[in-house]
Amino acid sequence: MELGRLDTPMVRDWRAELLGNGVSVSMAAKAYRLLRAVLMTAVKEDQILTRNPCRIPGADQEKAAERPVLTLAQLFKLADIVPPRYRALVLVTAFGCLRWGEVSALQRQDIDTAAGTIRIRQAYTEQRGLGLVLGPPKSRAGRRTVTLPPAVVEVVRDHLAAEVDDDPDAFVFTTESGRPIWRGNLNKLIAWKASVSRIGQPNLHFHDLRHTGNTLAARTGASTRDLMARMGHDSPQAALIYQHATAEADRAIAQALHEAVRTDRKKAKKEQAKDKRKDKGGMKTKERGGK
Repeated sequence: MELGRLDTPMVRDWRAELLGNGVSVSMAAKAYRLLRAVLMTAVKEDQILTRNPCRIPGADQEKAAERPVLTLAQLFKLADIVPPRYRALVLVTAFGCLRWGEVSALQRQDIDTAAGTIRIRQAYTEQRGLGLVLGPPKSRAGRRTVTLPPAVVEVVRDHLAAEVDDDPDAFVFTTESGRPIWRGNLNKLIAWKASVSRIGQPNLHFHDLRHTGNTLAARTGASTRDLMARMGHDSPQAALIYQHATAEADRAIAQALHEAVRTDRKKAKKEQAKDKRKDKGGMKTKERGGK
């Protein structure tokens, strides 16, 4: 379509068609922002348009549903439910705060069980027409080294001994035939849907393991800079989101404690008032008896 023919009603219809065809609000918002940015170039730099037709209030906002966060008990239960070959995959993804492409691209040379660290220096991406492509992480900050809890390191050590070749270039997490794991065949490999249903989280996505790890890390009181380094982010925005959520939880705890204190104080005051009435009643009885 010629740029000059675009107007706001057309953009509105295009967005409505996206949503009507099952595109999520989040993805529609991303598409809208991209279109708006392109048209802004046409307005400001090339002066092809006099006005940007992307003028729909709220269309650029993502309203993604709150993703579930596993408890430690649920996380370890999930690791015990999946086939033993993939137990370490679950724990490393969560406690290492890794993206799917990062954890699937780990090689033996990236694991230091003595130091308890994993090195993220590459990632798999799935590209149409090319398949799995191995390349650098999502961002410059994605190149990082993450320390795992000792309990998880033990699981990784056992996994390396049982499932991974001694070759430094051997990939740590693969199918039984040694092939890289595609995101699309994960459910078949580890019966993901059935496994997450058994822990009471039927809507859990694999990416939510990273979300759980980020949340657990934020609850430790780590600084924004430390969270950014662990999560592999250039911008503090994501780290601040997790810190904000943790702060809200802390305020909720404080409020609950406040309500408990108020209830207890009210109860104590009632008891004190009751005791005073008893004391006054006893004194009056004694006075009448004395007279």
